[in-house]
Amino acid sequence: MTTTQARTEPEPVPGAEPHGERTAPDATTSDAVTAGPAAAATAAAVPSADAHAGHHGAPGPHGYSAQKDAHLKRLRRIEGQIRGLQRMVDEDVYCIDVLTQVSAGTKALQSFALSLLEEHLRHCVAAAAEEGGTELDAKVAEATAAIGRLLRS
Repeated sequence: MTTTQARTEPEPVPGAEPHGERTAPDATTSDAVTAGPAAAATAAAVPSADAHAGHHGAPGPHGYSAQKDAHLKRLRRIEGQIRGLQRMVDEDVYCIDVLTQVSAGTKALQSFALSLLEEHLRHCVAAAAEEGGTELDAKVAEATAAIGRLLRS
């Protein structure tokens, strides 16, 4: 967005909730940006930390669980940036201005990913290190693969 453009709220998407208003996810809805596929299962029953140990993709608590509200807020902000991109294209905004906002959205997602990675290392990998054995090897390999994906993006 250039300094001469007025900042407006993004247009609502049919079936989507207004920005800033969230309802609790249920088993029939999926919000890939904010809640993720495990949200409905986690809302129904949150298992103990022992239930997570050694299970890739198991319902929480995960390393990010303590900061979940802050992460969701951050993802909603990124979602607003992406909706702003849609509006910019719809309004035929100058290409370079759109590309500048694409770069900002990409940077925001990369920053979010790094935050999640750090929390994964501090929680999941650290817990596996305490247990030792093959679990540690698996978590290190998993983290290494995730880092590789981030570097290629």
